[in-house]
Amino acid sequence: MTAAIANKGYFYTPHIIKEVNYKPIEDERFAEPKKTTIDEEHFIPVIEGMYDVFEDGTARGSRLESIPMCGKTGTAENPHGQDHSIFIAFAPKDDPKIALAIIVENGYWGSRWAAPMASLMIEAYLHDSISRPKVYTRMVEGNLHEDYREQAIAKYGTDSILNFDN
Repeated sequence: MTAAIANKGYFYTPHIIKEVNYKPIEDERFAEPKKTTIDEEHFIPVIEGMYDVFEDGTARGSRLESIPMCGKTGTAENPHGQDHSIFIAFAPKDDPKIALAIIVENGYWGSRWAAPMASLMIEAYLHDSISRPKVYTRMVEGNLHEDYREQAIAKYGTDSILNFDN
C-alpha cells in the first residue's frame, strides 16, 4: 500500500530477492507493476501530507536533512495492554527507492519506536550508513520489558508469566 502511494498508483508484489545468481527476477508476478484504480493526481496531496509528517508533524524527530522522506505515524489501540506503534514510510519523496511498514507491538505511539526505526532503515538502505548513532543505539538497545512487567502485574497481580531470558 505504501509503495502504491509512493509510485502514484502502481506497485510491485512484495518479494525478498531482486536477483538469483546475478540475474534479475523475470517472474512476471514480481517483475510486472500492478496498477491501482486510483488516478495519479489523487496521490499528490497524500504524498504532500506524508512529507509534512516528517517536516512539521509527528515524525519530525526522525527527520533527516539529507533524505526527503514521507510517512504516517499510527497508534493501534490494544485492549490487552499498551497500544501498538505503527509507521509507514517511503523515500526519497520525488524518486522513491524504498517503502516500508513498521509495527512494534505494545510500542505506544508511532513516533516513539516505529518512526525512528523506519528512518534508520531508510537511511541505511539509501546511504549504506547511519549518521545518528544515538538513535541507532536507542532502537537496538531499547526494550519494553519493564513496561510489559508493569502491565502483567496490573492485569494478573504478578509478573511470573513473563520470561525474557528465553
